Amino acid sequence: MPASAAGERLDRFLGGLEEIGSRAAAERLLAGGKVRVDGVVQPKSHRLASGEVVTFQTPERVASELTPQEVEFAVAYEDEHLLVVDKPAGVVVHPSAGHALGTLVHGLLAHAAAGGEEHERPGIVHRLDRDTSGLLVVARSDEAHRRLQALIRRRELTREYLTLVRGRPRSRRGRIEAAIGRDRNDPTRVSLDTAVPREAVTHFEVVELLRSHALLRVRLETGRTHQIRVHLQAIGLPVSGDPVYGVASDLGLARQFLHAARLAFAHPFTDATVDVESPLPDDLAAALERAR
Repeated sequence: MPASAAGERLDRFLGGLEEIGSRAAAERLLAGGKVRVDGVVQPKSHRLASGEVVTFQTPERVASELTPQEVEFAVAYEDEHLLVVDKPAGVVVHPSAGHALGTLVHGLLAHAAAGGEEHERPGIVHRLDRDTSGLLVVARSDEAHRRLQALIRRRELTREYLTLVRGRPRSRRGRIEAAIGRDRNDPTRVSLDTAVPREAVTHFEVVELLRSHALLRVRLETGRTHQIRVHLQAIGLPVSGDPVYGVASDLGLARQFLHAARLAFAHPFTDATVDVESPLPDDLAAALERAR
């Protein structure tokens, strides 16, 4: 153990090691009793002391059993390390309960997506809801996956969305800081009324004010599940077309008016600026015209 790690939590130290790759993987090793400090199993909260020797069993990589499929999406940028894809609405990012086939991951297998310890999510470092369209970055190796995750942890991945809301903001710009999590009474929803709050920060600015709506550009500082939709509902600006937190079927929309329009970051291998934009898809552009 390096001297610089003295005083650090055991799980944080392990998660930062290249052989382990993430804090989640470190916690799994700790829970399985596969980590020892000076020969003794310690809890994840153990604070390391100078001179202690940490030993662990390297986590085994489980081969993916996914089969490539034809899935609709566009590639907006790619190189040997990563790619930025433009996902249409209606496509689920990775396999989950009820979505075993036809996910974005199935389509990405033909584009050399790889990396991360979750074998059902190769290359995935962040996600979009099924009915949110737009851009997300995908890794092509374990090292690219680790570096992209580090960008997200440092909040150096710029994610900007366009959303149409019912109502008119009181100011041209705003910052929403409110912890969110699974709702106390309805686990299928996310809300501010939660037993497990997680920090969430959203920034917005008005792009266009309309008679009953406003087109906003939203930037995520954190990336919690349903964050934009929940935060905007909380300040009285529900997302048009959103059947859960907003105004269902507003302007004839069949899904929420939420589009990941821009993704920008310093390339984790070259430090060159990657800055990709995606135009509004046809269904959202048509709804915007109706609002005008």
